[in-house]
Amino acid sequence: MSKATESYAALMAHERISQALVQVAGRLGWDQETVMPRGAADQRAEETGAMESVLHARRTDPGIGEWLADLETADLTNVQSANLRHISRSYTRANRVPADLAQRLATLTSRAQGQWADAREANDFAAFVPVLSEVVALKREEGAALADGGDVYDALLDDYEPGATGADLSAMFASLRPALVDLRARALEAAAPAPLTGTFDAGKQMKLARSIAKTFGYDFKRGRIDKAVHPFSSGGGADVRITTRTQEDDPLNCLYSTIHEVGHACYEQNIDAAYALTPLGQGVSMGVHESQSRIYENQLGRSRAFTEYLYGQMRDSFGDFGCASAEDFYRAVNRLNQGYIRTEADEVQYNLHVMLRFDLERALIAGTLAVADLEEAWNTRFEADFGYPVDQASNGCLQDVHWSVGLFGYFATYSLGNVYAGCLNEALCAAVPDLDAQLRGGDLGPATEWLAQNLQRHGGLMPPREVITQAAGAAPNEAPLLAYLEAKFSDIYHL
Repeated sequence: MSKATESYAALMAHERISQALVQVAGRLGWDQETVMPRGAADQRAEETGAMESVLHARRTDPGIGEWLADLETADLTNVQSANLRHISRSYTRANRVPADLAQRLATLTSRAQGQWADAREANDFAAFVPVLSEVVALKREEGAALADGGDVYDALLDDYEPGATGADLSAMFASLRPALVDLRARALEAAAPAPLTGTFDAGKQMKLARSIAKTFGYDFKRGRIDKAVHPFSSGGGADVRITTRTQEDDPLNCLYSTIHEVGHACYEQNIDAAYALTPLGQGVSMGVHESQSRIYENQLGRSRAFTEYLYGQMRDSFGDFGCASAEDFYRAVNRLNQGYIRTEADEVQYNLHVMLRFDLERALIAGTLAVADLEEAWNTRFEADFGYPVDQASNGCLQDVHWSVGLFGYFATYSLGNVYAGCLNEALCAAVPDLDAQLRGGDLGPATEWLAQNLQRHGGLMPPREVITQAAGAAPNEAPLLAYLEAKFSDIYHL
């Protein structure tokens, strides 16, 4: 056995254990969000910090540098080269962050998550300011260490979308915003579709949500659905869990949150099993991940064809629920809503919610916006963008968990995922010309199989833009998304 072969085997054995521990850490987070008793928050913070300490030590192990050096001139396969690309990047980044800072961040953000939940429930942003200020300070410190003289926000963004920059995303958003604002204004001036009204049993919602999850290809032998305040997907490979939520006056919240998280989960479940517990065995970026959740939820799940099928499922579950026809249901599902919550926003307005957060978090990290002034800045920007004031903190700057757990740089990937989804949908429609007929019958197989084969199975094999370009047949840009939205909502609102 050559020295290079021995070094690669040793490196991958080390990485396999690290990846397994990452999965364990993720399970701690899932437990905290779903079933952990509230009184366990402080202990869980210590547990999370301890796990991060172990992982940081493994990620900065000098042996990794030695193995990588041994492999610099080795003749490697595409899979081996991709593994080394990820490991080398992780090793460089981990060594720039002091171990005590990594542990302090993990401990603090676990504690902050509980305090965010309490502040959100009490609609009291002031109560959250002290701990969020600590989080922002540590994230600035981490970002400065990662940036190594470069842009601090870009260094944090790179955790979620490798290769992206704040400047590039800002330019993309500048192209999106005028068209979205114009489309929204025209739609809101037109006659609005009737909303869904009534009361829908939470138990029946969950039963239907599980059925729809199966329809979209979610494998319950390797997953489960639970409830959480903020729906999310967690895990990978053989254990991919999702959460949703129920509101008795809004079953669409539950159903479409479920479909959204199923998109994330199916990406993880459909990655080539040979990549399990390696750097390739997970979604390559949050933007690509979001492209899967958004195309499942919107281009497929909110299409006229699929909502015709879902209309029948709704009637089977709830009887006559007040919608006279499948067309009325389609229009209700896609109705523009003047609400506050990002996760409940329609396709036209969703990206405006993201842009608000993107601009504010860049300012927080740059130090041009103080945490104490965040609520006022949020409320001012929201009213300017949406035309009405925020009524309470839980509908404003306390609605998302992300900043409490230190996910600065994450929000932008939601809109990037929408852009990617627009490109993928264009290619999918060309590849599966009878897609609508299949969706109308509740057959998601051809659509989800196309996504599995052209994107999901690759996991981390290719860089984010490359995997989208290969699947879509062209470099990603915002034009397909804007064309899709203009056509869809001009039809619904008779513009």
